Amino acid sequence: MRVKADIEHWADRLSALAADCEVPGASLAFWHDGEVYECATGVLNTATGAPVLTDSLFQIGSVTKVWTATQLMLLAEQGRITPDTRVAEILPEFRVSDPRATRTITLRHLLTHTSGLDGDLFLDTGRGDDCLRRYVEACSGLEQTFPVGDSHSYCNSGFVIAGRVIEKVTGMVWDQALREQICGPLGLTHTWTLPEDVLRFGAAVGHDEHGAVVPRWGLPRSVGPAGSICARAADVVAFGRAHLTPGTLLADPAALRQAQVDLPNPHTGGRQWGIGWSLDEWDGHQVVSHSGDTIGQHAVLWVLPELGTVIAALVNGGRSVDFQHRLATELLRELHAIDVPAPLAPPEPPVRVDVVPFTGVYERAGSRIHVTADQGGRLSLRTEPTGLLVGLARSRTLDLVAVDEATFLGRDDGDPVWDAVVFERRPGGTSYLHYSGRATPKTS
Repeated sequence: MRVKADIEHWADRLSALAADCEVPGASLAFWHDGEVYECATGVLNTATGAPVLTDSLFQIGSVTKVWTATQLMLLAEQGRITPDTRVAEILPEFRVSDPRATRTITLRHLLTHTSGLDGDLFLDTGRGDDCLRRYVEACSGLEQTFPVGDSHSYCNSGFVIAGRVIEKVTGMVWDQALREQICGPLGLTHTWTLPEDVLRFGAAVGHDEHGAVVPRWGLPRSVGPAGSICARAADVVAFGRAHLTPGTLLADPAALRQAQVDLPNPHTGGRQWGIGWSLDEWDGHQVVSHSGDTIGQHAVLWVLPELGTVIAALVNGGRSVDFQHRLATELLRELHAIDVPAPLAPPEPPVRVDVVPFTGVYERAGSRIHVTADQGGRLSLRTEPTGLLVGLARSRTLDLVAVDEATFLGRDDGDPVWDAVVFERRPGGTSYLHYSGRATPKTS
């Protein structure tokens, strides 16, 4: 049953949820039953008190990856590439540490995070139009966390490489290709990638866990295709709507939401991955989504294809995961009587597991994870940012609670939302820790 939305009610609820979750500012837009609804609350910057308006721009972070995937699929529909085109065919200069991976990685591998590349390379290669080319050159040292196509591990570098493919095929820098392929056709006037364009609008700044403005505003231009779009919520919804109707952008947008790989940790964000999209099911309805974090900002885009509803929520700090879950729960219950699944929680009674095999050090680019056990058999996880992420990412220490023989939960003090950690022990091979979307191999 369809229910017409009461936007004044949702403006009040948005304000209340933001206050409860210590979110400085938030913007919400959703498409429901043929109408766009918009509301906003709070401030763009706690230091200035500038209010959030519905046309304010927020950093949408990794939601950008769905736009980059859409750009490549547009080129595929034009017959200029295919999802299974090898990257090296388009970028002869493409190199990673493993020669076999260099030869075999395809565009599909990049768009489904199955390349195996250890790809959290947040490298600033300058502001010039050659920044993506220079970034791809720097990927020559990227190692494999697993063989190509063998598993799933979230890979930012893969989408920067995809952005460089777009540049090579279109003959335009990625930012301009984005405007011509997506923003122009959809009439998106409040979607930009470069700070000098964003500054023409009211723009949010990020805030840390204490509500203070973060010292750095955004990501380097060189990681643009992985996470540098800034947009108002209504523009993000318009992009999501384009994935509902064939011919709006893509002739076959449903192809992007076909499952490509099962996730080894299906407890945070989705159970499977499509082309650019995370895939899940809520109360019997398919949900395709993507979330994104930058420096103190967070965004999420949900699309329910069967129901024709699209929701975008943008925030600039606070307990963003708790906020987005509570918002989705209330909104979808009211609009469609859908019960959004509750986050995973520790079982009662507690599960007893031999944790000794899980202890050790797990490491990938940008992160070292220490897993230890106390005398009582309780497991603890401590993350340590390394390399280029030192000063950008924060360390975390989580006491873990077993859910089953391989799945554990942990959370920060005072946080109501549990993070899931899945351990994978491969007989005769590498063991992995699956956390925050990444597969991190055990090194000692």
